[in-house]
Amino acid sequence: MRRLSIENIIALIHSETPFEAVSEDYSFTLKIEDYAPYVCGAVHDGHQFRKSLWENCLHTEYERWYEEDPCTKEMVQSHPIVIAGCDSRFEYDLNRPPETAVFDTAWGKQLWKSPLPDSERRHSLEKHTNFYRVVHALIRKIESKHGRALVFDMHSYNWKRWERDVPTWNLGTININTKRFGETASSWSQKLGNIDLPNGISSSSKINDTFQGNGHFLKYITANFDHSLVLATEIAKVYCDELTGIHYPEVVHSVEEQLKELIPLQVTEFLEEKL
Repeated sequence: MRRLSIENIIALIHSETPFEAVSEDYSFTLKIEDYAPYVCGAVHDGHQFRKSLWENCLHTEYERWYEEDPCTKEMVQSHPIVIAGCDSRFEYDLNRPPETAVFDTAWGKQLWKSPLPDSERRHSLEKHTNFYRVVHALIRKIESKHGRALVFDMHSYNWKRWERDVPTWNLGTININTKRFGETASSWSQKLGNIDLPNGISSSSKINDTFQGNGHFLKYITANFDHSLVLATEIAKVYCDELTGIHYPEVVHSVEEQLKELIPLQVTEFLEEKL
């Protein structure tokens, strides 16, 4: 994996060159083995938290981990195009617009001991801006090459905090054009519900149950590209223990292996549909 500037990453995309890189500031990774008609994203996979913020942060490392989406990159790492955040959403949230991407409070708790200096805020927002410069170049390239792009926007959520039964998988569709893409969304939800998980973990799937798909990653691509569909896909954190931070690698591996088959099937269906 190479360390590349944003300009170099965008230039490689424009020239349709396969590569694997980490951004110059180590804020995100991008792998392109082939300019396929689909992209896998894991914007909340990151856990890095820059040192200049440590002393001022009121949240513990565990509290930050609890609200992140660990292992979501690992679940899709075998696919030809994977873009993933390296930094914690507590530094800046790639799934929120710039004006709210840097938190003052997070999940009901003040985040900083003292107000965040403007210099720190600008530093974080520059990373946010650069990520979306690359996303824009990537989706534009995929659309120009294939006429459309399908984006699997991978997330996870803390199911134990809910006081009712919740699905293993949730697909958020409230911000996509369901007249055009409703069949694709329904088909994807059905595939997710049929995933067979180890350790007796049940697998169910619903649409717009726990989350509706209101993230900035989805909204940005939807607003800027007429022929791209983002499937905001959430897995309940059945692949780890939310309360202790222990990961269950056999569950993560099982999800990854089954998505190796299911994602290409969904892409094929998507390419066959009339837009």
